[in-house]
Amino acid sequence: MHTLSAREINRLFLEGEASAVEIATHFLKRINDHKDELGCFISVFDEEVLERAKALDEKKAAGKPLGKLAAVPVSIKDNLQYSGHKMTCASEFLSGYTSPFTATCVEHLLAEDALIMGKTNLDEFAMGSSSEHSAYFPVKNPWDLKRTPGGSSGGSAAAVAARLTPISLGTDTGGSIRQPASFTGTVGFKPTYGRVSRYGLVAFGSSLDVVGPFTNSVEDTAYVMEILGRPCTNDSTSYQQLPEPYLDMINQPLQGKKIGVPWNFIQGMNGEALQLFKEALAQLENLGCEIVDIDLELLNHSIPVYYILSTAEASTNLARFDGVRYGNRSKDAKNLDEIYELSKKEGFGPEVKQRIILGTFVLSSEHQEEFYRKAQRVRTLIINEYKRAFTSCDVIVTPTSPNEAFELDSIKDPLNMYLQDLYTIGANLAGLPAVSVPCGHFEGTLPYGIQFFGRQGDDSKVLQFAHQFEQEHTFEPKTPPRYA
Repeated sequence: MHTLSAREINRLFLEGEASAVEIATHFLKRINDHKDELGCFISVFDEEVLERAKALDEKKAAGKPLGKLAAVPVSIKDNLQYSGHKMTCASEFLSGYTSPFTATCVEHLLAEDALIMGKTNLDEFAMGSSSEHSAYFPVKNPWDLKRTPGGSSGGSAAAVAARLTPISLGTDTGGSIRQPASFTGTVGFKPTYGRVSRYGLVAFGSSLDVVGPFTNSVEDTAYVMEILGRPCTNDSTSYQQLPEPYLDMINQPLQGKKIGVPWNFIQGMNGEALQLFKEALAQLENLGCEIVDIDLELLNHSIPVYYILSTAEASTNLARFDGVRYGNRSKDAKNLDEIYELSKKEGFGPEVKQRIILGTFVLSSEHQEEFYRKAQRVRTLIINEYKRAFTSCDVIVTPTSPNEAFELDSIKDPLNMYLQDLYTIGANLAGLPAVSVPCGHFEGTLPYGIQFFGRQGDDSKVLQFAHQFEQEHTFEPKTPPRYA
């Protein structure tokens, strides 16, 4: 059953070949068998899932209308609110926190009768590129347990790659869905900024954060996006357009379409990554696409721009974690100043502290013009450069990551870790839709992905290109052998 797509599992239930309880039991067993070795789940809702599955079977037996995701197991990243459930953001600061409400995207899943199986592990407060910065335990890559699954949504990526759930929600602030997708051989989609409501997401960088799905096929991504991509009155940045017909759009042919490749930006790739990327481009040419060279040289400045802006926003957003209103309060604090100081000192991990300090620095009155405002101006230039590039092509294609999944604890220098986001950050700075899809394996073992970018609002077009490429570019194995 776990080898089936989300749509196939839904059909299995609708056609009576498996009950919701049977589906839930199968996936709960897989989760509980493998979650400890992978470190991908922070919490699993065993009893609740079985109760919901039983109610769903009764609903079906009574002939009542069923949701589009009926009996489909889904996991969600542990920075999304789910009323009555613990939410930690993988931080000691929130270790005892229970959500008082439910995120809009999770409400959409529940309304369509999905089975929420549990909450996945992440880098603390979604700050990281390796999922090693969880306060509890690191996440491991199902393809090689000595390697990272990427971050910060590494738990969600690992859960889908190991076939513990066919769909998992992650969040992407600078590549935190797409980079893990590349490292784990899954499909990771970052929608247009605002396409999926951020209401109920614990904010990291408010102008950059996006909620999106991991799946094992582009078709399943289109399937769940028809549910997630709806306007939300609780989110002032919500994209105010009705969901696109993703499943219809992805089957349109690509004959005569133009694909832009920023060769001047990706010239530093290593040998095997470059070879896999060129092979992917050849597959796209076989589909009738024309490859054109485009100029995105300004993206060479995207890393400093991103880490100035994202840390500035993180510093502001995390100021609310003061030990007064919610979260853990230091037991050693004797006055208000000590509550603030000791609660943050004890509650936040080193990576979060580092980013708060950097963000506070660039927002300080003596440095704001030098760093923060200058970064905002360069961000505008990057947005305009993307607009110019799209005048000569339909979509843009780049590698998802400069390299394959690296070994856990192998990158000590934070600046080198930040470079992992080199090819993904641009989409967040410009608010563009982007999807990573597998395109091969390093030395036949470790997955590698390419990503498609579209104009703002062109979410279905991006998935169209990704789906047609996926259909053309088939390779084995698609599931880590240990979890097949």
